[in-house]
Amino acid sequence: MYGYLLLLVIAMSIGFQTWRTLFNNFAVDEIGINGFQAGVIQSVREIPGFLALLVVYILLVIKEHRFAAISIFIMGLGVLATGLLPSFLGLVLTTLLMSVGFHYFETVNQSLTLQYFNKKEAPLMIGKIKSMAALTNIIVGVIIWFSSQKFSLSWHFMVAGGIVMSIGIYSLFKNPVNKNLVPQQKKMVLKRKYWLFYLLNFLGGARRQIFVVFAVFMLVEKYDFQVKGIAILFIINNVITFFMAPIIAKGINRFGERVMLSIEYVFLIFIFLGYAFIENRTAVGIFYVADHIFFSAAMAINTFFQKTGDAEDIAPSMAVGFTINHISAVVIPVIGGALWMINWRIPFIAGAFIAILSLIFAQKVYTSNFPKAS
Repeated sequence: MYGYLLLLVIAMSIGFQTWRTLFNNFAVDEIGINGFQAGVIQSVREIPGFLALLVVYILLVIKEHRFAAISIFIMGLGVLATGLLPSFLGLVLTTLLMSVGFHYFETVNQSLTLQYFNKKEAPLMIGKIKSMAALTNIIVGVIIWFSSQKFSLSWHFMVAGGIVMSIGIYSLFKNPVNKNLVPQQKKMVLKRKYWLFYLLNFLGGARRQIFVVFAVFMLVEKYDFQVKGIAILFIINNVITFFMAPIIAKGINRFGERVMLSIEYVFLIFIFLGYAFIENRTAVGIFYVADHIFFSAAMAINTFFQKTGDAEDIAPSMAVGFTINHISAVVIPVIGGALWMINWRIPFIAGAFIAILSLIFAQKVYTSNFPKAS
């Protein structure tokens, strides 16, 4: 299962890294969308994440590992089609298709990882997979750096999408299943005892969207970063993730989820305030890179659930958690886009406030390994 998920994560990384590296330049420079339209597209991108709970019902008819491969194929199709429909409406439609595959794969990827690896192994496996995904992203970034002057942005979307689709088809014929695992609930699970897992996912989704949507858009629109500049930042970020993801995974085992999440949230408070109040092209680039130092710490929310939840609730709870993570993500890009038109600082100030709330509630994260001090 580790090899199976690793191959699919590599495919996902090829598609998504190509898409997000080129999207803002493709959208702004070739199509000419504004900040509000960017917010609309990003809200559409999060709709499938909001509907991730449907995975619970899809798994009634499709095996979980097979659905992961189908999701990767759908994602590749969306990336490929992006290059064929260069318009605002085209971006809305292809982004939705790409996002269906991306978010549904991420849901079952998290579920399968927590099912197949024990509480000590899971953070390490997640760290290794994130590290290999980062390495893939680096390779994609280097390729884009050299090829962006020779080939069109549309060509990049079509080639990357075709590769992703091919890996999805190949994986459909593999069967890495262990039949001795605890059977998963085949219905939606909502339990009061999981309230902190739900809340951290909600706040994480809100905070992440401000970063994903408006940080890169600011680099392109306000500071005039071109494709090569964005590609360099992504390469640096993924070099950081390649080394930091395994370190953070070990930190979770050694210090606990509460400590690692707290460190991440403190960093984010200062980074969002830096975006808002330090108007310097180099400084903003540094903030964007610094944001990724503890980017992988978000895995601690899922490992916290693995240690405190019931084994048969993993698959449905990952779907519910993913949906809750995207409740705010559907509306924040549109609201943030409208606020951006008033003052570009507002979304980043809001991000700092959300990070403060996350830090407060992270102090309630306790597991049997790291109980609350008496």
